Amino acid sequence: MMDVLLIGLSVGSILLLASLGLVIIYGAMGVVNMAHGEMVMVGAYAAVMTQIWLGWGLYAAIPIAFVVTALLGLLIERCVVRRLYGRLGDTLLATWGVAILVQQAVRLEGGLSFFGIHIQGLGPGLQNMPVPAELQGAFLIGGVSINAYRAFIVAATLVLTLATWFLLYRTSMGMQVRAIIRNPRMAAACGIDVQRVNAWTFAFGAGLAGITGVLVAGFKTVSPDMGTALVVDSFLVVVAGGVGSLLGAVVMALGLGEINGVVAAMANDIVARAVMFGLVILLIIVRPQGLFSFKGR
Repeated sequence: MMDVLLIGLSVGSILLLASLGLVIIYGAMGVVNMAHGEMVMVGAYAAVMTQIWLGWGLYAAIPIAFVVTALLGLLIERCVVRRLYGRLGDTLLATWGVAILVQQAVRLEGGLSFFGIHIQGLGPGLQNMPVPAELQGAFLIGGVSINAYRAFIVAATLVLTLATWFLLYRTSMGMQVRAIIRNPRMAAACGIDVQRVNAWTFAFGAGLAGITGVLVAGFKTVSPDMGTALVVDSFLVVVAGGVGSLLGAVVMALGLGEINGVVAAMANDIVARAVMFGLVILLIIVRPQGLFSFKGR
């Protein structure tokens, strides 16, 4: 039973890490970023190409993937999203279109060629990211066998969640983000550069998605559509946890991860996802504002 709980904790950790970026993007900007799953995929491919091109492993791929996806997120915000603020349906369709473009760019047969340079690691085929030797296998704690890589995922998620909390609640930029979440017009009237803050918020959220891709690549094959299912689950966490609520994202992600792990062990993955969706629907019916939400005045 302990093994099942640990698997659920690692699944919840991946879900939380993928949701952190959406929490601040959707909360602060009101943008339904359908390309968030593709940021996860780009991060995974960045890890693969880091290993192919530079011979570096997973540890070096984490900061590289963060920078690559953050820059891509900044480009998407500047070129597409910035022109559609306040138009929820338009941002959904536009970012969905961006997601399709990114997927098709990766799927191009034989990789991509840019100025005659063949880019290895891309294409429709499946890719793999080797796990460092010290993260392979398992170790014992109190007689319980714990998978080393899953433990690393949990630890990395804890560090990144604390870092996100620190940025949101202990820095001036985080204070501006929280002000925009509460009331963007009032924040702008108080002198906050809403567009600049939104751009960096979008980039940071995309960077977190890139790190998620690196961690997922360690136990799952890398493919152009690997982020599609993950973004759906991430939106469930954001909406059910409460828009803009970091605590809500933590509780919902870990809770849904454990439910998925336990039910999958008792039945199968299909039943587990059905139960997870059913519980989220029930929660939204009971609390439309989410599990945790800001108090209105």
